[in-house]
Amino acid sequence: MQNVYSVGQINTYIRMMFSQDFVLNKISIRGEVSNCKYHTSGHIYFTLKEDGAALSCVMFAGNRQGLSFRLQNGQQVVVTGNVDVYERDGKYQLYAKKITLDGIGALYERFEALKRELEEMGMFAPEYKQPIPFFVQKLGIVTAPTGAAVRDMIQVSKRRNPYVQIYLYPAQVQGEGAAESIADGIERLDACGLDVIIVGRGGGSIEDLWAFNEEIVAEAIFRCKTPVISAVGHETDTTISDYVADLRAPTPSAAAELAVADVQAVEVRIEQYREQMTEAMLQKLERCRTRLNHQSVELSYLSPEQKIKEQKQWISDRTEKLQGALREHLRETRHRFSLYVEKMRGLSPLDKLDRGYAFVEDDRGCPLRKIGQIQLGEEIKIYMADGCFVAKVIKKEEKEWLDGQAGQQKIR
Repeated sequence: MQNVYSVGQINTYIRMMFSQDFVLNKISIRGEVSNCKYHTSGHIYFTLKEDGAALSCVMFAGNRQGLSFRLQNGQQVVVTGNVDVYERDGKYQLYAKKITLDGIGALYERFEALKRELEEMGMFAPEYKQPIPFFVQKLGIVTAPTGAAVRDMIQVSKRRNPYVQIYLYPAQVQGEGAAESIADGIERLDACGLDVIIVGRGGGSIEDLWAFNEEIVAEAIFRCKTPVISAVGHETDTTISDYVADLRAPTPSAAAELAVADVQAVEVRIEQYREQMTEAMLQKLERCRTRLNHQSVELSYLSPEQKIKEQKQWISDRTEKLQGALREHLRETRHRFSLYVEKMRGLSPLDKLDRGYAFVEDDRGCPLRKIGQIQLGEEIKIYMADGCFVAKVIKKEEKEWLDGQAGQQKIR
């Protein structure tokens, strides 16, 4: 009867055969690194390939001391270790203990040559980098129409901003004609007046990502007037488009995070700004009110109206004082005048005339005080208390009068 074995028994048997093979227990294999991935556990998973043949490899975290450089796609290396079977999957692979560089692979050499050429042309210069707008309303995406990358970018964009408009150009991102398709998508979306364009795809080997290392894609990104974010592969993958783009994102999802602002965060920030502005305005109004009150008090002392009132009061006081002085002066003047009137009254000829005296003047109007001034036959004018008359001198007598005594009389 034929024996029947389980899958596990076969995998175990094959593993025992591998472990007993002297050559496979310690072997060094030369090849080009492809599909290199650094796991979060510290393990490194990669593939060695050469002329169409490929071999899966793994270097566990405990053997990382045997690696003196960072393993990257396209490197030509020599891997030393043992070939064994992973029983669960029935898959054999090379368990690397030591890895050394063995020159540069063909693709990696092409990558470095184009990188140097474009860098010398200035396509990587920071002065040509455009800033990414903070609030994007129209987002362009150049990638494959199917796959996890496009789904992740759309989901992240819509989650962060449900109102963002997404323009998807379904490009071929791998294989023959992929570079031309990507370049055409960039040019077409650039003509649509968008805010940002994301150019990218999911992870893969260096061959899978090679379309983003072509010069035609680099030139399209450099000429693009719209800011471009490159999001090709995983964080460890680096392409020419990453150097030329205005911003590099480690993954397509991260590119959507960088391109599309979180609306809720923006609303919260706007509310914070509104509260800050309100508080600032209230504080400014309070300061203005305080300054206005202070200036109002100053104005009450310095205003022209107050000065006019003070001047009016001063003029009123001076006017009243001047009027009082004038009244006093008039009173004194009237008193002196009364004294002068009384005094003059005692000296007035009219008063003398009232007491029986007369005033005499000649025909020329000259007063006659002495008898020697009068000529016989001369007409004289005599004034009395109630009038005057003209008389003619027909006789004159000369006398001398003494105080209190009758004087001697001389008659001529």
